[in-house]
Amino acid sequence: MAEKKHRLVSVPLLSVICSMLYVYCSTVFIFLDEWLGIGTASGILNAIIFSWLAFMTFFSFFVAVLTDPGSVPPFFAPAVEDARHDSGDAVYCEKCCSYKPPRTHHCRVCKRCVLKMDHHCIWINTCVGYKNYKSFVIFALHASLGSCYAMVIFVSNLMQKEHDFGIVSAKLFYALSGLVILSASLSSTSLFCWHVYLLAHNMTTIEYRGAQKDRWLANRSGQKYRHPFDLGFFQNLILIFGPNMLKWFCPTAVGHLGDGTQFPISND
Repeated sequence: MAEKKHRLVSVPLLSVICSMLYVYCSTVFIFLDEWLGIGTASGILNAIIFSWLAFMTFFSFFVAVLTDPGSVPPFFAPAVEDARHDSGDAVYCEKCCSYKPPRTHHCRVCKRCVLKMDHHCIWINTCVGYKNYKSFVIFALHASLGSCYAMVIFVSNLMQKEHDFGIVSAKLFYALSGLVILSASLSSTSLFCWHVYLLAHNMTTIEYRGAQKDRWLANRSGQKYRHPFDLGFFQNLILIFGPNMLKWFCPTAVGHLGDGTQFPISND
């Protein structure tokens, strides 16, 4: 519990929380109210939709922050034949003085090995790994939808409502709001699109970087590179989100996850 509370004490993480609160409050109580009126039917409908996106963004964000990304099980030991391989199989971590399963990497920030590590994210103050990857992707999805929705409301308010920009404070407020919303839209959308690509190939960010040489060699020889863990788009989605599609967008529905030490490999 103490470790989870410690994760919340981070300047980048707190800046994300403050930015999300700023975007939500300014969008609903100022831009939407000025544009449609918060008490009208259309205003209420837009407020409900945007509030749901904001709730899912906050919820999945905190789930990703507070969920342990995945630690190597105690006394983990690979099969003898696996320990001899150096590509995709278990290897020995000199820093942890223990074997690590396939797709596991040592994080120099967290100072431990993380199962199926994607990257260390300063914005959630922990690693994105096997156990919290689903919630991280759901966060990126709703953050991109919510910020783009906020941008539509912001621009619509500017175009369809007359404003008195003679006041310097009003200019600064709208300029700051536009900058924050635009930055949130671009960053969250690009983040989500990147992880959609990784999901489609069942690949982590670390594995993508490591496979650049193999990809170049395959293209040079006229062949198409395929990641060894790529089982096909739909199967890749099931591995991350689970077999029950009704639970795909629930960040806490991770009962389908195993211990994170073994992963199916493509037969192609």
